[in-house]
Amino acid sequence: MASEPLHLAVALDGAGWHPAAWREPGSRPRELLTPRYWTELARTAEAGLLDLVTIEDSLGLQSHSPFQPDDRVDEVRGRLDALLIASFLAPLTSRVGLVPTVTTTHTEPFHVSKAVATLDHNSHGRAGWQVKVSGRAEEAAHVGRREITRASAEELTSARLPSALAALFDEAADVVQVVRRLWDSWEDDAEIRDVVTRRFIDRAKVHHVDFEGRFFSVRGPSITPRPPQGQPVVAALAHRREPYELAARGADLVFVTPTEQRDAAALLADVEQAAADVGRTGEPLHVYADLVVVLDTATEPGAARLRRLDDIAGVPYTSDTTVFTGSAAELADLVAAWQAIGYRGVRLRPAVLPEDLDRIVADVVPELQRRGLFRTAYEATSLRGLLGLPTPVPNRYAVGATGLKGRSR
Repeated sequence: MASEPLHLAVALDGAGWHPAAWREPGSRPRELLTPRYWTELARTAEAGLLDLVTIEDSLGLQSHSPFQPDDRVDEVRGRLDALLIASFLAPLTSRVGLVPTVTTTHTEPFHVSKAVATLDHNSHGRAGWQVKVSGRAEEAAHVGRREITRASAEELTSARLPSALAALFDEAADVVQVVRRLWDSWEDDAEIRDVVTRRFIDRAKVHHVDFEGRFFSVRGPSITPRPPQGQPVVAALAHRREPYELAARGADLVFVTPTEQRDAAALLADVEQAAADVGRTGEPLHVYADLVVVLDTATEPGAARLRRLDDIAGVPYTSDTTVFTGSAAELADLVAAWQAIGYRGVRLRPAVLPEDLDRIVADVVPELQRRGLFRTAYEATSLRGLLGLPTPVPNRYAVGATGLKGRSR
């Protein structure tokens, strides 16, 4: 095993990341909205000793374009709530981390905090949260509490986002801060549960967070006791400066997207610069590379599979990140090279589910194990422990954590 162990995550989304995935013979389009489908995916990931699964979500229907909705009927549309899927999977798995996507833009931080804390309790310390910002006008219209003007593709890919969209990332940073404070608003031993003295909680160990910010205010405390991990894992997907800074302000992990235009080494420098710009201290931000994978099977090379999928879709597949085609050994070469320059791990996006997830577990994991790059057994019971994040996490409101007692309820 390498001195810095490699971490493997898998990103689950519908029938897979290729738009034509649902039309593959081995896909199960009629089961996409069933608990059995998601249970089998999560259990497959766990059988492969993967660190975590992320579950995609949004507040609007999927679309072929990343910037605007469409009326296509030849691609998967509709999904289950990611956090509720993760909650369902919690008692049906035992070791793999569960990291649903939750959008901050239209979701109250108080609701996020208690939902993710509940997931951490239900999973016995395996919960995380992938923070997502929504700048789409149609998603704002679904919620109806604010208006967001649709931005053009040119604005979204410019060096600096329009101020209204950039503010959404500032808001998300406040959401993460408040959620983290709410997770700490109960000290670990706040629950006494003493029938004889008739004291269920120690009120001095339940604290107001008293947050006043530009976008909202939250008094607290949470109604959910502190999660088993203290602080469940916070992750974010980032393609540019604003989300890099969001991740650097409050996340534990950041998923980045290497491409020919911006290679893996350059992205590490971008993240390091973002961390310096926001003054991050303490634990460094753990950087994972995202990668769409179309793997070789026993009967068909990955490159041929991709060409066939593209023919079915009627258009070549494009992604925000690198699309890999090839063998498990070739993928292991790439992953090892990225690890060597400083990546903590990779998050693989299976092009077709369950086919490419099965190949990750059956072919890629054993290849990495043969090279001493990946575990042969789970070494920790919590997700933080598995990822090498600090444990236990001090409570900011407890005496001795900062030298000051938080304002108590």
